[in-house]
Amino acid sequence: MAEKKQIPLRLSEKLYTAIAAWAEDDFRSVNGQIEYLLTECVRQRKKNGKYVSETLDEPIELDIE
Repeated sequence: MAEKKQIPLRLSEKLYTAIAAWAEDDFRSVNGQIEYLLTECVRQRKKNGKYVSETLDEPIELDIE
């Protein structure tokens, strides 16, 4: 198994809370969920040359409460 690279990551509190809830639903750690999401995005890009969304680079407003 390849060694994993550790990187610092800054997330808004709302985004962290949403990812943590999703991770809990999927029985993963928050780190595991972030790794899963990034892996899926890279797979999608390799598959069709596009990001998951055409608007991925646009700032988003999280309406999470």
